[in-house]
Amino acid sequence: MQTVLWILVFISSFCIMEFMAWFTHKYIMHGFLWTLHKDHHKKDHDSWFERNDTFFIFYALISIGCFLLWKYTDFWLGLPIGLGIFAYGLSYFIVHDIFIHQRFKVLRNTNNWYAKGLRRAHKIHHKHLGKEDGECFGMLFVPFKYFKK
Repeated sequence: MQTVLWILVFISSFCIMEFMAWFTHKYIMHGFLWTLHKDHHKKDHDSWFERNDTFFIFYALISIGCFLLWKYTDFWLGLPIGLGIFAYGLSYFIVHDIFIHQRFKVLRNTNNWYAKGLRRAHKIHHKHLGKEDGECFGMLFVPFKYFKK
């Protein structure tokens, strides 16, 4: 029974992170911390790194904190929550940085309906260079209209 609960907590944590990413992206990155996110919409530097890359640190610290709580206390939920956050971060990196923005030149020819939908939604998001009038702030779950041919 504990294994089933552990898996449910892991999956729930992963799914909650999609909401957290959407919320953070819409209200924080396109809000009061736009100064860190704007170089992702309009590259104003020659570096491979963007100021926007600092956002991953926040969730990485939460994930690490969960691992530490699990290791040093009796908080067994720390492990599946920490792993759920980590798995979402890894998925985000693969989908957003590698697949969509091609920061590494792999996954270029991925061309299924889901991949096309994610690319369309992200392209719509990036058509806005400013912090206002943004749309499509999610990463893995985007509106169905982007999956239509």
